[in-house]
Amino acid sequence: MATPSSRSPRPVPPAQADVVVIGGGVMGLSTAYHLAAAGVENVVVLESGQLGSGSTGKAAGGVRALFSDAVNIQLGQRGLETLRRFRQDFGQEIDLERSGYLFLLDDDTDVEAFSAGVDLQNALGVASRMIDVAEAQRLSPLISTEGLTGALFSPDDGHCTPESVVAGYAGAARKLGVTIMTGTPATGMFVEDGEIQAVLSPAGRIRTGAVICTAGAWSGRIGDWAGVDLPVRPLRRQIAVSTAIPDLPPDLPFTIDFGTSFYFHREGGGLLLGGAEKHDTWGFDQRSTPDWLDDLASAMSRRVPSLGSVGIRRGWAGLYEMTPDHNALIGEAPGVSRFLYCTGFSGHGFLMGPAAGEVMRDLYLGQAPVIDVSGLSAERFANQQLRPEHNVI
Repeated sequence: MATPSSRSPRPVPPAQADVVVIGGGVMGLSTAYHLAAAGVENVVVLESGQLGSGSTGKAAGGVRALFSDAVNIQLGQRGLETLRRFRQDFGQEIDLERSGYLFLLDDDTDVEAFSAGVDLQNALGVASRMIDVAEAQRLSPLISTEGLTGALFSPDDGHCTPESVVAGYAGAARKLGVTIMTGTPATGMFVEDGEIQAVLSPAGRIRTGAVICTAGAWSGRIGDWAGVDLPVRPLRRQIAVSTAIPDLPPDLPFTIDFGTSFYFHREGGGLLLGGAEKHDTWGFDQRSTPDWLDDLASAMSRRVPSLGSVGIRRGWAGLYEMTPDHNALIGEAPGVSRFLYCTGFSGHGFLMGPAAGEVMRDLYLGQAPVIDVSGLSAERFANQQLRPEHNVI
């Protein structure tokens, strides 16, 4: 055990920053990297734990552009483009598997909604298509087709390792001079006459005139410090990794049973398995629960009965950052200068992090963003302009 004299001293943040990014997951690190790459010289990232230890490190790693909202499709597409080049551009292997994404549908209303989504996706350049049940089983031979009425498939999507993406962005950001403070939570914000003056932390006060909130499920509290309502609620989701399964198809797509929210993809010699709890658990409890394994077993017995006896090697729980319409919050608050936010992705944040960082760079610099995200501002809730995203679980 370390004695007080042998513990490493808490790192000291710079006294002043051009911008403080709160949250060291994929959103925060992508944002910090893109700011520094654009020439912003004094960027500080505050992370309460280790980098990626929030929702990013607990994610299933899926990357896709299969959404019902045009902005989400564009964010997903641009994120995929970055991830395809990630090893080349950042020198970091992220284990990207482009084996496709497959949504299994058992409700005619969902089939209709997903079909409309395909028209929009195709118009924006996504190679998605509706397929019949027989083709779905050929693509994902582990499944039972009982009760299914259709499916959606995209061959260009897949999954990768979130921790590796975080490492790539962190390394590149540090090389550009970004100060990254782990184990250093933001604990408050000083605002005077509608302008941000400083961010507070246990390591010291940082004078700054700009804050970017990328704190995921914890963003509501950060917004409160600035007097900005960010309607984000934490929802627990759990994941398990199976023991090895013989003869798994090498090109098995990321498969989602939309009706139950059960999903799986290859993970080493086995499968990563996830899905909703029978009864939602709202709040910051991230403990894995035996009851959820019963929920998982029930979903598996319905959709992949051949895996009924598979063993579970490990598992974990994490948090979705939910908004009322299951769509992100991206923008700059009009009532305080300068408070920007990028949060509330409701389960699809990891895959959008690369593109979202570019958007936040543009918003900070006051230029037209690479993707028009004006419809995702938090003001949409006060103005009753919700834009529900259908294709989330």
